[in-house]
Parts: sequence; C-alpha cells; structure tokens
Amino acid sequence: QVQLVESGGGLVQAGVSLRLSCAASGDTFGNYGVGWFRQAPGKEREFVAFRRWSGGTTSYADSVKGRFTMSRDNAKNTVYLQMNSLKPEDTAVYYCAAKRNGNSDWRYWGQGTQVTVSS
Repeated sequence: QVQLVESGGGLVQAGVSLRLSCAASGDTFGNYGVGWFRQAPGKEREFVAFRRWSGGTTSYADSVKGRFTMSRDNAKNTVYLQMNSLKPEDTAVYYCAAKRNGNSDWRYWGQGTQVTVSS
C-alpha cells in the first residue's frame, strides 16, 4: 500500500523560506509521477508542481515559478518542495500526491501539511 507523509509546514512571515518533505513508502517509485498541490481556505485544490520520480523536467504553476523548487532524494524515498520568498497568498494546506506514469488520476495522497504565511 502506497503511503505518502508530508511534513515541514508551519507559520512563517512573508519573504522567508520553508522546505516541505513527502516521504513515500509501499512501492518502488521509479514508474511514478509525484506532484504537489495546495488548497487554501474556501478555494479549490490547485496544482503546484509535478515531476516524474525517475527524473526529467519539473512543471510548476505560474504562481510559484521561480520561487518553488521540487526535488527528490532516492535514498530516502522522499520528494521535497523548497519554497522561497513566501507570500501570504501561498497560505494553504499542501499535499503531495503520486500516480503511476501514464495514469491520469492521482491515486495516492498524503494527509497534508499546513503552511501559513503572515504579512
């Protein structure tokens, strides 16, 4: 059973950085894609970033491009979301998700981690 566990959220002031982690277990992830999503209060969940676990180009939402960087550590089976120059509008619950390459549906989700950015 695939499990994803996020960590690293918190309450920070605008302009600082946070790094979120997503620890994956339950399968070998070479044939998976992994994404970060977020949901702000009263809003729909939105895409933040995506990459194939095996490598290649990372895609980012326009709202975070240039500020957020997604990476992975194979040895730790963990993906990261480095968030720099945080803004109050980045406040949301952040989720990581995984799906097998070629599938359209995000089948596996973590429980989410809260990021709150104060002005």
